[in-house]
Amino acid sequence: MRRGEPETDLEAADPGSRVDGRRHVVRLDARDVWTTSLAELWAHREVLYFLVVRNLKVRYRQTVLGAAWAVAQPLALMLVFVIFVEKIIDVPSQGVPYPLFAFAALVPWTLFAQAVTNGSESVVRDINLVSKVYVPRLLLPLAAVGALLVDFAVSFGVLLLMMAGYRVAPQPQALLWIPLLTVLAVLVSVAVGVLLSALMVMYRDIRSLVPLLVQVWLFASPVAYPSSLVPEQWQVVYALNPMVTIIDGFRAALFDTPPPSVSMVAASAGATVVLLCAALVYFRRSDQVFADVI
Repeated sequence: MRRGEPETDLEAADPGSRVDGRRHVVRLDARDVWTTSLAELWAHREVLYFLVVRNLKVRYRQTVLGAAWAVAQPLALMLVFVIFVEKIIDVPSQGVPYPLFAFAALVPWTLFAQAVTNGSESVVRDINLVSKVYVPRLLLPLAAVGALLVDFAVSFGVLLLMMAGYRVAPQPQALLWIPLLTVLAVLVSVAVGVLLSALMVMYRDIRSLVPLLVQVWLFASPVAYPSSLVPEQWQVVYALNPMVTIIDGFRAALFDTPPPSVSMVAASAGATVVLLCAALVYFRRSDQVFADVI
């Protein structure tokens, strides 16, 4: 603050900023405030860690089942699919026991669905961090997704136990492909979560739209059915939904079912890159007015 410059409303409302009768004001250059570069995110990695830990504590505080809730949703959906999809509709499961077929898809799907839901509300939920303290706002949706990786690990462990119960051994290629597919699932989750978090700040109608979006996306992904049911001429278009390749890849890596084609993988990877870039660009532009809008 320059000598003789009038105090702003924020400064006047913060008596704690006075030390020994003198006011100490930290001025941030606009380029430093609004540039959410990788270097800045790395510099604030400890903040990201504490945000993830905080989200985990809030998530499981005063809960009876604790981390068991991580598998409650996918198990419940699996039972619904077994009853209505396998028994009534008789959908093929590519030679894999249908409970394993469905749960293997629900493990990455639940990560994505919860990341979309939690990530979309991350900036609005942490209004005090946005309006009173400067941290890279991009950390908020990243922390929302990061906290869900614990749930993902628990769900994947349950999947391995189910496979042991059915006497189905994971394929050797799973050691390579599962980590890569998990990274792709995280990127897709981050892209959608970041985009929706910025949109929700600007348009609160997004809060009502997100549950509908997740439900539609569920049936647009091969969770309850194999993607082979989609006509071959539409396979590449279908794979523009990145969750198609991720889910098919999980099943192929674990059960040796037919993997997605190279063209489907390329379509999903391209869609992920475009979605992630668009999300980051829109978030950065919207970031400049977050505090004013909220």
